[in-house]
Amino acid sequence: MISAWSGEEYSYCWFIPFVALYIIWEKRVELARLVSAPSWQGLAPLGVGVLFYWLGELGGEYTTLYLSLWFVIIGIVWLHIGWRKMRIIAFAFMVMLAMFPLPNFIYTRVTVWAKMISSQLGVWMLHMAGMSAYREGNIIDLGFTLLQVVDACSGLRYILPMMLFGLLLAYWFKAHIWKRTALFLSSLPLSILLNSFRIALTGILYSVLGASAAEGFFHGFSGWLVFMASLPVFLLEMFVLKKLPPKEKGGRAAQVSAGEDADRFEKTKNDKAFLQPPLIVSMAVLLLTAGLSHAIEFRQHVAIGKPLSQFPLQVGEWKGARENMEQQFRDALMFSDYIIANFTDPQSKSINFYVAYYQDQRKGEAIHSPETCLPMGGWTFIEEGDAAVSLADGKSSLPVNRAFIEKTGVRELAYYWFPQRGRTLTKLYQLKLYAFWDSLTKQRADGALVRVITPVYPSERLEDAENRLQSFTREIVPVLDGYIPGKSLQQ
Repeated sequence: MISAWSGEEYSYCWFIPFVALYIIWEKRVELARLVSAPSWQGLAPLGVGVLFYWLGELGGEYTTLYLSLWFVIIGIVWLHIGWRKMRIIAFAFMVMLAMFPLPNFIYTRVTVWAKMISSQLGVWMLHMAGMSAYREGNIIDLGFTLLQVVDACSGLRYILPMMLFGLLLAYWFKAHIWKRTALFLSSLPLSILLNSFRIALTGILYSVLGASAAEGFFHGFSGWLVFMASLPVFLLEMFVLKKLPPKEKGGRAAQVSAGEDADRFEKTKNDKAFLQPPLIVSMAVLLLTAGLSHAIEFRQHVAIGKPLSQFPLQVGEWKGARENMEQQFRDALMFSDYIIANFTDPQSKSINFYVAYYQDQRKGEAIHSPETCLPMGGWTFIEEGDAAVSLADGKSSLPVNRAFIEKTGVRELAYYWFPQRGRTLTKLYQLKLYAFWDSLTKQRADGALVRVITPVYPSERLEDAENRLQSFTREIVPVLDGYIPGKSLQQ
């Protein structure tokens, strides 16, 4: 989590723990007025946290571990102070959720969506300013130059912190619940609108300042300036909402004065005793969990059946040529073995074949799905869904993910699937659940990603590319079975 905070997308997360602590500190007088009542009910969120820990640890999923941390913190506090005090500081725990990075597939989808919306609105603003601009995907053609709305300019760096900003303002906004809800919900369109304005402003200034308007100090400074512009907009919105009915003095209970006599606060022995039985039990559960996770090896390293370097380059009528992946990508993907090859048929139509094998999928060392990687490479999904390939035996079929994608006018069709210990899976959640279960029951978390992708040539129909992928996949699957370990390691 701390490593993710080092990236620019989540740099705002460093402030969230301090914000949560301040919200709790703000409630200190109300908390002091109540009796701490250690409650066994806190074992429920603690138990959920421990379950999520094992799901994340054995399934190789960071998001589940983040949620585990959140539930464990809630459970420990609940066990120690009881439900009545937990209700008072519940909002602080809600805010804590914002410090966890989004799952990659959600982050990628939101980034692509935000880039498209920001590009469209940016072009509209350029037209309103009297400039000629044409958009193709996330590329804006200004005539004299091309502006590419990359991931860093998608606005996601504004959306997430601005929504948190709106949530905090709504929390402290003394108004009716509908006004506070409207204030929070307005943060999403506001962040997109301001980011679109920044893109349009970059295009306008490009003609004056040149490339420096789209890079370097000015580019970063303009992003900071646009984000700060949201504050007066929020304040203006709060002013308008205040004028609308119903008019109230406050939407929340008034804060208790911090200067009241502390002798009036009710105290019991429970307030003075820290090591209550529920807390002792919770500590024992956490220590046991930590001991088991470090003392027992739940997964064995399963070597690939045969090195993928030995994969034949002649499969049926298809002839292949290997490619090498750059070291930086190999380091990032952290697979155990791989192959990239371009296969061509007698008509010189090509298919790119890629297999990545993992002998043990752990946190940060698990399969990277094309569902995430392709959009990050600038590809837009025109169509996506499930498909099936009839195998050579005529009795069985192979389930695959199907994606029709486009990038700067180039169209391609892709199939991909995940051979996992004798199963063929197509969904990411299946990978995580089966990795968890097989780690417990088989001590195995090995698996592979297989992706085949072909261009949709200008002179052909989409059905022609579909038939080509179907034919190639049907030929390649029996060969691939000799390399990827199956249900039994003795196969």
